Amino acid sequence: MTQSPLSGPALLQRIDELATISEEPGRLTRLYLTPEHRRANHLVGTWMRQAGMTVREDAVGNVIGRYEGERPGAPALMIGSHLDTIRDAGRYDGMLGVLTGIAVVADLEARGRRLPFAVEVIGFGDEEGTRFQSTLIGSRALTGGLDPAILETRDARGRTLGEAMRDFGLEPDMAALATAARRSDEVLAYVELHIEQGPVLEALDRPVGVVTAIAGATRFSVTVTGTAGHAGTVPMTLRRDALAAAAEMVLAVEDLCAGRERLVGTVGRIEAMPGAVNVIPGKVRFTIDLRSDRDAVRAERADALRARLAAIADRRTVALDIEVLHDSGAVACDPGLMEQLAAAARAEGLEAPELPSGAGHDAMAVAPLCPIAMLFVRCERGISHNPAERITAADAEAGARVLARFVEDFVPPVPHA
Repeated sequence: MTQSPLSGPALLQRIDELATISEEPGRLTRLYLTPEHRRANHLVGTWMRQAGMTVREDAVGNVIGRYEGERPGAPALMIGSHLDTIRDAGRYDGMLGVLTGIAVVADLEARGRRLPFAVEVIGFGDEEGTRFQSTLIGSRALTGGLDPAILETRDARGRTLGEAMRDFGLEPDMAALATAARRSDEVLAYVELHIEQGPVLEALDRPVGVVTAIAGATRFSVTVTGTAGHAGTVPMTLRRDALAAAAEMVLAVEDLCAGRERLVGTVGRIEAMPGAVNVIPGKVRFTIDLRSDRDAVRAERADALRARLAAIADRRTVALDIEVLHDSGAVACDPGLMEQLAAAARAEGLEAPELPSGAGHDAMAVAPLCPIAMLFVRCERGISHNPAERITAADAEAGARVLARFVEDFVPPVPHA
């Protein structure tokens, strides 16, 4: 008996094969516009063709498979996620969404089923931003949202994005990049299946969930300046210790975010200078990452945080500088598409709880182009961005069957006036 394309073991087998494409033996690292990216596009493109799709690569290196509808050239429902990784990554982040999309089309092809619309599956070349520190390059290109300055960004080896594009066989100019942009009349909606990257579904004992919104994020770089001095000769009462002040500020971040629904705050990096064991730190830099799917909540906590940090600096007689590194609003999923995903889950005998996404995804970059939706699949202990990332074959299949049902029953959203 032929195995269904939606089979969980078949999906995991392909993910394992794709995960062997890495620049580091024994670790999964696949960065944008590298030879490994080229090999991944080739393998994924092969699977797309086997599923009955025509395949092309766009101006930023996204690989796109198209399965025509009943009428050639009809607008498309897009299914996508990313093929790039962080360094030493897990194998399901991004890849699960792309390969599940291919499986859904393969199932349609196997049954000789054509829909009133086309289906496109997109493997985005860059979501993580690991190489050029500029996230969502692949998906932002679909909306024409790339800044020309991005071509001058450099990787750790000093190569510009433009140079890397030329090495990859692409044209590094904005006229060429503009060809990756899609018109709104070409697409109906975008749906992304992704591992949850959090522990909520596991706690609820549910294999899939429907995403309500992708959280907005504000990131700060904080510099605290005191006075460096000899660790043995400056009395405690006369110190302007930048690290002690920063430590209190870090705890203030935790305090101001604790107990707040749908808000998280993280200090992910801290550096003390001069960094000697026998010197009182004179300067400290640290980062703050605030996220919420409610922009008003995030903005209020950001203001409260600035005030609390200023009060700490004043009391400890240290200087404080807060720089905003990033500020992006939350992106809501389309309510009608959310209901269609929930209905598809129910048709498969599953209850799909609603939950926000604290992580960023390609869907947020596609949102200016068309309505978006996301389906989360449970992952073990919520671990992600880690080689310990795990999902079960049963959950992979549950996600695939829900997505397949969603696609086959899809009703395009009514365009906004």
